[in-house]
Amino acid sequence: MLVNTQKTPTLSLFITDALLLTKARLTISVVFSSLAGYLIATPHPSLMHIALLSIGGYGLAGASNAFNQIIEKDIDAKMVRTQNRPIPGGRMSTQTAFGIAATLLVVGLVLLYMLNPKTAMFGAISVFLYTSAYTPLKTVTSLSVFVGAIPGAIPFMLGWVSATGSFGIEAGILFMIQFFWQFPHFWAIGWMMHEDYSRAGINMLPTGQPDKSTAFQIILYTLWTIVISVFPVMGLSGALKLSIPAAISVGIVGLVLLWFGFALYRNQNVVAAKKLMIVSIVYITAIQWIYVLDKFL
Repeated sequence: MLVNTQKTPTLSLFITDALLLTKARLTISVVFSSLAGYLIATPHPSLMHIALLSIGGYGLAGASNAFNQIIEKDIDAKMVRTQNRPIPGGRMSTQTAFGIAATLLVVGLVLLYMLNPKTAMFGAISVFLYTSAYTPLKTVTSLSVFVGAIPGAIPFMLGWVSATGSFGIEAGILFMIQFFWQFPHFWAIGWMMHEDYSRAGINMLPTGQPDKSTAFQIILYTLWTIVISVFPVMGLSGALKLSIPAAISVGIVGLVLLWFGFALYRNQNVVAAKKLMIVSIVYITAIQWIYVLDKFL
């Protein structure tokens, strides 16, 4: 009994830290994006396909986050938001973290390859850009947000590619939706965490400061997000369709996001930035649901 009592907290802590290392909540949202893209693309969903895409997608997204925390362990130790992560918190060695990341990477690539080679290829590109380009650029230039938006936009279109085995205008539009959305989302986070990021030498804001110019650019990219999100209603996006009622719904959700962007422009404070960040998450989740429901209803 004494032995079991000592081991259970240790195993529980390891599992908790492994989830923190892979940023489980963020990774699950990435998996949902991929599943939404798949459901939009296929007329007959397969449970086996969903399982492979979910587990494989979690593997690659989790590996990216784990590699990111290995690379940024010294930076994470400087920020209040991240200093209790497993590595800077001293609860997990970099060797153990690397082992977890490498295992997830291999498993993820194998499972996505079982769907089709292009899905595995785009997944591998996403991991490479996130860890080898976006992560090191974060302390160099605010353009890192642009670079990071590329791997961040892949999951939505990855689901389409997994179903069709090809990259066409449909996958391209799904990519662009999530690509443009990331700018208001991450700039809102950058605004919220500006002081914390500054201590670690990170600046994600386009002007370097939480000011009106940054808020104005958030509004511009929000407008682009809305435009590309409703574009399929024009009938010019191949097999990717959007009905008029669904397009109106997407437009209304987009106007809500835009309203919070203008609120940040007016108020220029952390509270407004946090509200925008939360609404941006609601936005991307809502339009993905709208696209899926529009396909099957």
